[in-house]
Amino acid sequence: MEAFTFVSVWLHAAWVCGCQPDSKTVSDSDKQAGDTVFFRDGVRRIDFVLSYVDDKDEKKQERRRAFEANLEKIGLQLETEDKSDSKDQKTYFLKIHAPWDVLATYADVLKIKVPFRESDIPHGQDVPLEWLSRPFRLPDDIIRPQCDYFTYPFDKNKTDFFLIEDKDTFFPPSTRNRIVFYILARCPYYAEGRKDREKTGIKRLLSNGTFNAAFPLHDCRYWKKARKDDGESERYNLYKHWARFLCFYKEQPLNLIRKYYGEKIGIYFAWLGFYTEMLFFAAIMGLICFTYGVLSYDDNISSKEICDPEIGGSIVMCPLCDKKCPFWKLNSTCLSSWQSHLFDNEGTVFFAIFMGIWVTLFLEFWKRRQARLEYQWDLVDFEEEQQQLQIRPEFEIKCTKRRINKITQESEPYLPFSSKCARFSLSATTVLLWISLIVACIIGVIAYRLAVYAAFASIIKDPLRKIQLVGRFITPQLATSVTASCINFAIIMILNFFYEKVAVWITDMEIPKTHLEYENKLTMKMFLFQFVNYYSSCFYVAFFKGKFVGYPGAYSYMLGNLTKLRNEECDPGGCLIELTTQLVIVMAGKQLWGNIQEALLPLMRNWWSSRKGRHNPENHYSRWEQDYVLQNFSQLGLFYEYLEMVIQFGFITLFVASFPLAPLLALFNNILEIRVDAWKFTTQFRRPVASKARNIGAWQEILNAVAILSVVTNAFIMAFTSDMIPRMVYLYVLSKDRSMSGYVNSSLSIYNISQIHPQNMPEERWYDNSTTTCRYRDYRNPPGHQREYDHNMQFWHILAAKMAFIIIMEHVVFVVKFFVAWMIPDVPSDVKARIKRERYLIQEYLHNYEVERLKMQLSASFITEKKNVALTFFLI
Repeated sequence: MEAFTFVSVWLHAAWVCGCQPDSKTVSDSDKQAGDTVFFRDGVRRIDFVLSYVDDKDEKKQERRRAFEANLEKIGLQLETEDKSDSKDQKTYFLKIHAPWDVLATYADVLKIKVPFRESDIPHGQDVPLEWLSRPFRLPDDIIRPQCDYFTYPFDKNKTDFFLIEDKDTFFPPSTRNRIVFYILARCPYYAEGRKDREKTGIKRLLSNGTFNAAFPLHDCRYWKKARKDDGESERYNLYKHWARFLCFYKEQPLNLIRKYYGEKIGIYFAWLGFYTEMLFFAAIMGLICFTYGVLSYDDNISSKEICDPEIGGSIVMCPLCDKKCPFWKLNSTCLSSWQSHLFDNEGTVFFAIFMGIWVTLFLEFWKRRQARLEYQWDLVDFEEEQQQLQIRPEFEIKCTKRRINKITQESEPYLPFSSKCARFSLSATTVLLWISLIVACIIGVIAYRLAVYAAFASIIKDPLRKIQLVGRFITPQLATSVTASCINFAIIMILNFFYEKVAVWITDMEIPKTHLEYENKLTMKMFLFQFVNYYSSCFYVAFFKGKFVGYPGAYSYMLGNLTKLRNEECDPGGCLIELTTQLVIVMAGKQLWGNIQEALLPLMRNWWSSRKGRHNPENHYSRWEQDYVLQNFSQLGLFYEYLEMVIQFGFITLFVASFPLAPLLALFNNILEIRVDAWKFTTQFRRPVASKARNIGAWQEILNAVAILSVVTNAFIMAFTSDMIPRMVYLYVLSKDRSMSGYVNSSLSIYNISQIHPQNMPEERWYDNSTTTCRYRDYRNPPGHQREYDHNMQFWHILAAKMAFIIIMEHVVFVVKFFVAWMIPDVPSDVKARIKRERYLIQEYLHNYEVERLKMQLSASFITEKKNVALTFFLI
C-alpha cells in the first residue's frame, strides 16, 4: 500500500520535473503567459475565477450577463480572458476582484475578526530538553508565518481602530476568497425588474452548466516560488515542508495550513496528526501483547494436546455440515490452534482494558489540544456567529415564509414545523430502508458461507486436512472465510457508492438552515450507513457465528427449516481467529482502496486533463489555466477524509481485542495518509474556499459514542468469542493440579453416532463404521446421563464467569474512564487565563479608543463652535 502510493507520487514528481524549464526561462515565460495572481494592470488581485465555454446557448448567455451585471452592482470588479487567449481556444475566464469597499462591507456583515493591536501576552515557556525535538521541528517562519495580534470583529465605521497599513493586503487571500464566495453564493442571476428566488447563487449556475468552474487561485506553482511582486509563496512552502513524503517525521505547519486553506482544513490536519501521535502508544502496547503471544507459544498446553497424535489424534469430531462433511480428527486443527493463541491469550485482556482507557485519554487530550487551537486561531466565539449569520442560500431560496428572529429581531426565512416533520419522517424511512438493505446483503453473505462450505468440503475430502495449494495451506473454513470476506468487502464498496448519493439527497430534502447544521446531519446519516455497512459482518462473526448451532441431535438452521442451511460453526481454532481474518481483510482492503482513490485517481485525472489538447510545458499557461485543470475540492471533500479516519478508529477500538496489531497497521497508514492528503491538497486540487470551524463538529460526538461502545464490544468479545474465560474456569475451578492439562477433553462433549439424524449423517463412503461416538464443542451431558445432552454444570459455571467478567471489566474501565475525564479539564488552565486576559485587554483598548474618539469629536465640535461664535462676532 505504501509502495503503491509512493510510486504514484514519484511518477507525478518525475512528470513535473520533466516539464520544468530553467529558472530564467520560467521567469520570462511567466510574464508572457500571465502566470500571475493579478489583473492585467498588475495592481488588483484576482480573488476568484469563473470559467465557462460559450456554446451559443442563449439561456446560459443571458444568465451570465445578468449575473455579471449584478456582481458589478454589488461592487465587484470583473475582467474577462477571451477564449482566443486560452491555450485550448475554447474556455473563457472571468476574473473577479473585490475592492476595499466591498471587502469592508462584507467583513462587517460576516463579523470577521481582524487585528487591531499586536499581542503583548508572552508565549508559553520553552519545553525542557527542547533539543531532543529539534530534528522534528520546522523553521520558525513556517511554524509561525505571522505575528500574534489582538483581534476584534471588523467594523466599517471604526477603520482607524484596526491595524490597516495597506488596504490591499489588510485582508489575507483566504479571507478575501471567503468573502467573494459568500457574495457569489447569494448573488441572483435574473435580469433587473424580475424576481425569481430560485435563480440565485453560483452553485445553481455550476449545476446547470452556465459556468464550468469557480475557484480561488493558488498563489504560485508548488515547485517554484512566486516572483517577489506576486506576494508570498505559501503553496511552495507547504509543498517543501509538509507535502513531500520525506517529511513524514516532521511536525505539521498547522499555522501555515490554517493561513492558506482556512481553519476548517487546519483543524482536520491538527486532529489527524494528534490521532496519529496517540496511535503510537496504542501500537507499542499492541505489539507488546502480540510479542507476549509469540514468546508464550511453547507454553500453550492446549495446542500441544490438540497436536498430540495420542490425544488430538484419537478424538473423532462430529461433522461440521450435513452429508458432505465427514467425521474428522481433532489434531487436524493443530495449525489453527497455534495461530489462535497468538491473539487469544492472557495479554489480550490487559490490552482490551488498556484500549478502553487509551480511548478516553485520546478524546480528553484532544479536547485540550482543540481548546488551545481555538484560542490561537481566534475561534472561541465563532460558532454563535456561524449559527446566526451564515444561513445556507438553499434555505433562503426554498423557505418562502418569514418570521422575526428572537435574538437578532430581524426577519428571516423559516421552515414550518409541519414541513419539518414530514421531511424528517421521509428521511428516517429512507434511512431504515437502506439499513435493511445492508442487513439483507449480510444475510446473503451468511447464506453464501453456509452453502459454499459444503462445496469446499466436497472438493477437499478431509475438510480439515491441510492441502498444499499454490504454496499455501488451505482448509474449507479458511477458504469460505476469506472468499466471504472478499465478497462482503466488494458489496461494501458497491453500497457505499449509492449511500453517498442517498445521504446527500435526503439531507438536501431536509433543508438544514446553516452550513454547520447541514454538515452535522449529513455526518450522522453517512456514519450510520457506514457503521452498519463496515461493521455488521464483524459483529456477526464476533457475536452470532457459532452461538446458535445446536448439537448433533438438534441442529439449528438458518431461517428455521426453510433454507436447509445449517447454522455456521466457528473455525476449529475458535471464532476469534475468524474475526481477526474478517477485520484484517475489511480494514486493510478499505485502506488500500482509499489510498488508490486518493493518490492515483487525482493524479491520472489531472494528467489527462492537463495533457488533453496541450503541446507546451506547464509554464506556458496562465495561473488560472494551471489551476483550472486541477481537481475541484468539493464542499464535502473534507467530510470523506473524516469519515475514512473515524471508520478506521472504529476498527481499532470496537474489535481490537481480536487483533492487537490493528493500531500498528493504522499508525503506518496514517503516517502515509497525512502526507498523501497534504500532497493531494497542495498539488492535485484547486485551492478550496477558506472556511472556519472551531472543532471537528459532529465527529466529536461520534467518537465519544464509539469509545463507549468499544468497552462493551471488547468485553463481550473476551467473554463470548475468546476461549479465555473457559480456560480460566478450568484452570482455577476444575483443574486438580492447577494446570491446563486435560482442558481440551473437558471442553468437548460426547454424542452417540447412532443417534445422529440421517439428514445430518455423512455419505457412507466417508463414514468409518468402527466409530461409535463423536465429539463437538459444547458443554453438555454425555449419552446415558439422566438429563442426556442438556447443558451440564460446567456450562453454567462458565456462563456465570462470562457475565461476571463483562460486569467487572465494564465497570472497571468505565470508572477509570470517567475518573480520567473528570481529572483532565477540557480547557487548559493557561488557555483559560489567556482568554480572560485577552478579553479584558480588548475591552480596555476599546474603551480607550471610544474615549479618545469622543474627545476628538468634542474637540472638533468645540473648535467649530468657537469658529461660529467668532464669525458671528465679526459679522456683528
